[in-house]
Amino acid sequence: MSLSFGISPALVTPFAEGKVDVQRLAHHAKDCLARGCRTATIFGTTGEGPSVGAAERERVANDLISLGVLPEQLVEGVIACSLEEAAYSTSQALRRGAHAVLLAPPFYFRPAADEAVFAWYAAVFEAVGSDLRDVILYHIPGMTGVPLSHNVIARLVERYPHAIRGVKDSACDPEATFALIKAFPHLDILVGDETYLGRACAAGAAGSICGVANILPEAVIALAENGRDDPRIVSLVQEITRHSVVPMVKALVAYARGDVVWAAVRPPLSTLDQQSIAQAVELLEPFGLSASAIE
Repeated sequence: MSLSFGISPALVTPFAEGKVDVQRLAHHAKDCLARGCRTATIFGTTGEGPSVGAAERERVANDLISLGVLPEQLVEGVIACSLEEAAYSTSQALRRGAHAVLLAPPFYFRPAADEAVFAWYAAVFEAVGSDLRDVILYHIPGMTGVPLSHNVIARLVERYPHAIRGVKDSACDPEATFALIKAFPHLDILVGDETYLGRACAAGAAGSICGVANILPEAVIALAENGRDDPRIVSLVQEITRHSVVPMVKALVAYARGDVVWAAVRPPLSTLDQQSIAQAVELLEPFGLSASAIE
């Protein structure tokens, strides 16, 4: 199956002494790309994007490029409430040559009516101006509390037909995803939930930005390209989601790389202990993954 977007790991962000460890992040991004991922996504939810300020995101993105990650290989996450920050970070990413920007809705004042969500996106887009392109709308209402309705998506596509690349659907509702694919066949619909990614790609989804691709990129690529779900991935995701998701994914990356630095999170998240991740680690064994599997 030919996917127009493919698989992009929602990269976890390594912190050493509280700061982003760009060397580790660059190595991880290059490794995922070498193993078949089309792009790598920085500072999304799994990358703790809301915990990394605009200036720090800017420094890290530029440093990644200086370390050999091509700008067109990066999808840059922008999760911000203020129009100023959202427009600035979007503009900077696009001027750097990013493959796309993953742009979440404002999340603090809610509930937010469709008209208000549309107005916020429109204001950001107008501020970005002539650089505007390749925006992936980020639908993750479980985190933002602000869903992106079909009405909002359709209005944005109508107003900015050359700017909207697609929608990342992380609502974890298969029927809603299939409805989104049917309603917007010309957009790249990206599935955040790996448990039904295969079925969704068979139905027309363009690929995924997802956390498990940090650990098992080949397996995630295979299920998407084959259009069939993988019960091993389903079991792993179900175990991951029994815990705080970001610390669990980081703990599994730390296990796979044999490097505890990867497990560290920024407050308000908390690092998981080894007992908490034991069952998830066991679920990596069918993939032949051990602490020495990734160098």
